[in-house]
Amino acid sequence: MANQDSNATHDQLHRFLFQNQAVRGELVTLSDTYQQVLENHHYPAPVKTLLGELLVATSLLTATLKFDGDITVQIQGDGPLKMAVVNGNNRQEMRGVARVQEEAAIAPESTLKQMIGNGYLVITITPAEGERYQGVVGLEGDTVAECLENYFLQSEQLPTRLFIRTGEADGKPAAAGMLLQVLPAQNASTDDFDHLTQLTATVKNEELFGLPAHEVLYRLYHQEEATVYEPQSVCFRCSCSRERCANALRALPDEDLQSILEEEGQIDMHCDYCGADYVFDKVDVGALRNAGNEQNPQIH
Repeated sequence: MANQDSNATHDQLHRFLFQNQAVRGELVTLSDTYQQVLENHHYPAPVKTLLGELLVATSLLTATLKFDGDITVQIQGDGPLKMAVVNGNNRQEMRGVARVQEEAAIAPESTLKQMIGNGYLVITITPAEGERYQGVVGLEGDTVAECLENYFLQSEQLPTRLFIRTGEADGKPAAAGMLLQVLPAQNASTDDFDHLTQLTATVKNEELFGLPAHEVLYRLYHQEEATVYEPQSVCFRCSCSRERCANALRALPDEDLQSILEEEGQIDMHCDYCGADYVFDKVDVGALRNAGNEQNPQIH
């Protein structure tokens, strides 16, 4: 293991490359980001766990794709949990939300399939330039990690293993994970990949949640030669804004806006991701109408 200095920080993604095996890896640790995703929500425990797993998976997945743009990883079905989704981008800015249909039907020990029912996992990639891509895989695995491993085998034909852990650290929600993947267009030895996979599977939750990434990697792979690259910060960031809400309202027919104003007295737009509320009264809506096609209408 190459010797590099590192500070013990959460909410970072580390990429690493094995020198003598055609395998790359990633390690991500999340605390603040996960806590902010859960803030202002009262999800059942299994839903919180699922959102943590999706958050880790989206970060790891984004790092493998090497693109500029957005990614959405969504699980949906006909069960008591209608949907769980995480949005991210190449800057590792994340947000996530779940929509629970029948909270009473989600027991503390509910599995992924019991929560989702008949469903599927959808991965949507929207690059800054180029065409949008969407991949859909059935929930054939029992966990998010297994479902994504199936996705990689089907779409990329690349052996991939994910190790996703959620729990608590210092009394607060914590999530972390690792990914190993055979390098594209290289003949990695199956024995090498299996060996590295077995080493990675021994990682403990408390190590991922509480130790610096370089120490975790040294404990796992101290007999391997690996290069660890500069980490990338991961953070919670919601893309909602008053201007985006205004643009959405501007697209509605005037009679629909008028009807809402007559019934409610104002238009209240709520962001499920971050809990922000954007209120538009009659004066605001009048300003939207008067602005017409102006680029930046003034809204008080």
